[in-house]
Amino acid sequence: MTIGSLFSGIGGLELGLEWSGLGPTLWQVESDPYCRRVLRKHWPKAKVYEDVRQVGEPLESVDIICGGFPCQDISAAGKGAGLAGARSGLWYEFARIVEQSQPAWVVVENVASAACRWVDAVRRSLEQLGYETLPVPIAAADVGAPHLRRRVFIIGHLASDTDVRGREGCGQPPTRGLEGTPGRESDGCSGAWPDCLRGATRSAEPVCWQAESTVCGVDDGASSRLDRDRLRALGNAVVPHCAMVVGEVIQILQQNS
Repeated sequence: MTIGSLFSGIGGLELGLEWSGLGPTLWQVESDPYCRRVLRKHWPKAKVYEDVRQVGEPLESVDIICGGFPCQDISAAGKGAGLAGARSGLWYEFARIVEQSQPAWVVVENVASAACRWVDAVRRSLEQLGYETLPVPIAAADVGAPHLRRRVFIIGHLASDTDVRGREGCGQPPTRGLEGTPGRESDGCSGAWPDCLRGATRSAEPVCWQAESTVCGVDDGASSRLDRDRLRALGNAVVPHCAMVVGEVIQILQQNS
């Protein structure tokens, strides 16, 4: 299945989806010049656009549109403007592009902290566009990383093709890690791993995570060898291993439809 990416950053979300066996990525939209250079290096065949507000119907048709819209107004660290904020309100550009393109699948990623500020609203937006939705909470620790980095991925599928929520065992979002870690509370996203999604697992070779970050060599600051652009890009990136799980969930849902 072909992929289009919004708010691409350095491409962690589409990279993980490709690792799961989906792809290729046909186009990406990213406003940051440094990140666009990274995207062009690693996806030389994909078209790269600069402004999500200026793209739309001319975009090449894809099977999946994915993206993590800005979190500044919905994060627990922000001022709480929510989707009415200038930055996080760019979600509505995401929704506009989905409405125009009508991909079979949509993947939306954002922070798990203060998920009440965005999860329900995003699900309502997608459902108004004809998508059935399933929130999937995944932390980087669930895929073996030495840090938590909790995120929620919302998977949407056109209701005319399949009902993501309607099958037996899909009444609750997955909250179990890949290694069978217990389900836990995640800002309103709780419950056991649904029976219809069991089998989502890392298909790539096991990852050997470094015990100490090469980004921040010590606890109180970043390495002087790391420039600001790279640090910001890494800080905003989606952990590809989490996105790979989402790609595998999509394939399980597709097989069960």
